[in-house]
Amino acid sequence: METKLEQIAVKARREPNLRFTSLAHHITRDRVLENLSEIPKRSAAGVDGQTVEAAKESFEGWIEPVLQSIHRQGYRAPNIRRVYIPKPGKTEKRPLGVPTVADRALQRTTAEVLSAIYEQDFLPCSFGGRPELSAHPALATLNEVIAGGMIGWVLEADLKNFFGSLNHDWVLRFVEYRVGDPRLISLIRRWLKAGVLEDGAVRPSEQGTPQGGSISVLLSNMYLHYVLDLWFERVVKGRLRGEARLVRYIDDFVICFQYRSDALRVQDALRLRLGKFGLALEPTKTKLVEFGRFAQKHAGKRGRNRPETIYFLGLTLYCSRNQKGNFKVGMRTEKSRLKRSLLSLQELMRRIRHYKISDQAGEINIVLRGHYAYYGVAGNLRSLVKVCRVVERYWRKMLCSRSWASRRLTWGRLQPNQRADTVADTKTAPPMREAAGASSAVNQLPKSVVR
Repeated sequence: METKLEQIAVKARREPNLRFTSLAHHITRDRVLENLSEIPKRSAAGVDGQTVEAAKESFEGWIEPVLQSIHRQGYRAPNIRRVYIPKPGKTEKRPLGVPTVADRALQRTTAEVLSAIYEQDFLPCSFGGRPELSAHPALATLNEVIAGGMIGWVLEADLKNFFGSLNHDWVLRFVEYRVGDPRLISLIRRWLKAGVLEDGAVRPSEQGTPQGGSISVLLSNMYLHYVLDLWFERVVKGRLRGEARLVRYIDDFVICFQYRSDALRVQDALRLRLGKFGLALEPTKTKLVEFGRFAQKHAGKRGRNRPETIYFLGLTLYCSRNQKGNFKVGMRTEKSRLKRSLLSLQELMRRIRHYKISDQAGEINIVLRGHYAYYGVAGNLRSLVKVCRVVERYWRKMLCSRSWASRRLTWGRLQPNQRADTVADTKTAPPMREAAGASSAVNQLPKSVVR
């Protein structure tokens, strides 16, 4: 963070009730250019069809008019292109909004300036869309809460159509609590009201914020900071009989309780609280589960072989024990996520099977490294090994299907680390040496999961 933004952060931390009345001058051409450079080159274009490279080349032509329009409160936010991506395990699709590249860079810059303030206000229970606070810290915190506390019940919750349900009036009221600069208020209002282009027609936006813009992540975190986090910490916890903790990752959150009676009370109050701000719980993803160090003993009394599991951020959490017999929270890749990853990898290998062997290995390993980086948590080694083995078998199948000569590819030639006496065909053609080297790269697993 630059010196001027650091000064804003220090002032916001020291004076939690201060309204900042002059912030627009921190949105400078240098910051916009820096954020424009951080946008991936292959990012989708907006309604104007301008690519990232084109936006960089024409930067000098559009940056000054944009900055001037912000200062005179006349900025007109471009329409947002609506696209749909499939939801895992469902027939319905998730709507995403694609701003123009220039508008995306401006959103990133504005979010950077506002984050200097709100990062001082956000509570430790909030994760996602924040610097250095991704899914792994959220999972580690949840593990610490359950394994280290007297937790017996977990309310697993998810908000229904969260990004599409944000009330614009409440968003602006929450922003105005800390931001008194009318230029930024006008800028955020224009983004909220930007039209949505879908099927060739532009329709106005009356509520919600498009999922896909940088400013949307900050506004959603700010919205739930006031609606959920502060309410739970300052109002709810003091009225409960036992221990209670909240862990939230943007719109996915779990609340841990010591007593079931507390969980039931909070569950009813939570529906009323969310309804006041135009939000609602997703019934199919919201459930109260007995979970924790005492759940195994109680499961036997209730006629179950094992305690129920909970689902959070693509991982299934279950009750387990370590080698010393003490309670621990086990984690493994959720079944539908695992199936989706395998299907995606198989589709990739079918599509690139006629590429050079080294190019295939590079494409496969890019996807595998991303999978390992996210799901590579302690205790999840078995799921990662399964992905590795399935990829290895399917890749050999794709290589064997390329031509009649390729059908001689044996496991010994694909895996050069085996002993020479186990290899049926010792005459390895040059392309297969390349494939063997690539196979060893595919087998690399992150060391962190072996702990």
